Amino acid sequence: MLKGILAIAGHSGLFKMVSNSKNALIVESLIDKKRMAAYASSKISALEDIAIFTDEGDVQLAVVFKSIKEKENGGQAISHKASGNELKAYMTEVLPNYDEDRVYVSDMKKVFQWYNILQENDLLDLEETVEEIKEEE
Repeated sequence: MLKGILAIAGHSGLFKMVSNSKNALIVESLIDKKRMAAYASSKISALEDIAIFTDEGDVQLAVVFKSIKEKENGGQAISHKASGNELKAYMTEVLPNYDEDRVYVSDMKKVFQWYNILQENDLLDLEETVEEIKEEE
């Protein structure tokens, strides 16, 4: 479930929303479990709102994560530190119709890094999320 999982510009990794205060969110890093305040001036993105461009439209990140999870039988994805060509080949395997002109290697690195962080933290229970996405379509 991707609810409450955030990416914050300028900070590596992913964060889980713990609480909110008057003018900030209190978040906890999924990497080192440290807590910090994330202010409205930070560019904060909820993973559940992120989509990947394809030739037929946008595909929610949860659907991409589910595809990776199936490919890897629940294991780790390719390292985000792999070469650009390796990342592109892997992306083609998990999302064959991704838009090669609008999805950059830097985007792929984030997707695979995020997937691996979620996998390490056992946060890849995506069945409900993917079902909700299909119902909305």
